[in-house]
Amino acid sequence: MTHRELYDRTLPMIQPVAPAWIAKAYQRLDSLTKPRRSLGYLEELAARLVAVFQQEQPKIEGKRVFVFAGDHKVVAEGVSAYPAEVTGLMVKNFVGGGAAINVLARRAGAQVEVIDIGVATDPGELPGLLRLNVKRGADNIARGPAMTVDEAVRAVAVGIERANLAADNHVTLMATGDMGIGNTTPAAALLAVLLDLPAADLVGPGTGLDAAGVARKRQVVQKAVAVNQARCTDPLSALAAVGGLEIAGICGLCLGAAARARPVAVDGFISTAGALAAMRLCPAVKDYLFFAHMSAEPGHRKFFEKERLRPIVDLDMRLGEGTGAAIALQIMENALAIYNEMATFQEAGIAPGA
Repeated sequence: MTHRELYDRTLPMIQPVAPAWIAKAYQRLDSLTKPRRSLGYLEELAARLVAVFQQEQPKIEGKRVFVFAGDHKVVAEGVSAYPAEVTGLMVKNFVGGGAAINVLARRAGAQVEVIDIGVATDPGELPGLLRLNVKRGADNIARGPAMTVDEAVRAVAVGIERANLAADNHVTLMATGDMGIGNTTPAAALLAVLLDLPAADLVGPGTGLDAAGVARKRQVVQKAVAVNQARCTDPLSALAAVGGLEIAGICGLCLGAAARARPVAVDGFISTAGALAAMRLCPAVKDYLFFAHMSAEPGHRKFFEKERLRPIVDLDMRLGEGTGAAIALQIMENALAIYNEMATFQEAGIAPGA
């Protein structure tokens, strides 16, 4: 099967969750030994998870964080506080188990899968690294498109394939992660296009730019959107024009997981750009996405406001890697535990409202 065939086959498989399952879940939640809806957003998470799994008592068999790594030649425009070489170095840190995502994933009982989808320099054979490189770094979006549409489809297909293989291996909760120096620049540009918002409003310091650096980055993002505007005729072409290879891989993971009825904890600003591309390609994907946290990047808040969505936590995080998603996995699992394990009023011999 070609990458395009996999892409074309996956989208029609994604169906909205059934409202009847949401109602059924709330019926049980309201029967548990607590005041009605007293666990707040945890109950909404539980109801949504039940509807995704379409099971009376869903069980979590496996959890996995997918860290897609890719470089960006737009770094040459001075949009990052770190050099591009750090991407490859962090990939080695991920597979060595020493990064923040490794620590938080271990706490969540989740595996970490590291995918070289667009790292500029070949990191070589590293135990635990999946070498699925589509292109050695996205091209400079301030001067032209990040990649061709065909390359974007290939990168999306990598994400779909990872989701399919995980589902085949009984992974029931998936989470997105990213690594790519400079990738808040394409993320801001892609969100500007897909949300139809001014690019300047979506730009922040990334991993630590000062005020002058943010101003320069704002100009670069505005230029990238202007240079590529004519190419952004649909979500896929926008992803190719101003996105990134890791962003496309995350988009594919969201599509693939939704097609297999698996929930996805979406990490921060970069992951949200990929998730939004998936939502624009297939609106039903949104039912399967659980946005983990509110990033410190200003564009992330704009996304939640425009799409009327709610993050699970807001901890002022801006690291990426899947760190926020790993935290969200534990909260999602706790929500299901409440649903599955609490006694009902009838089981406890307590009259409701007593």
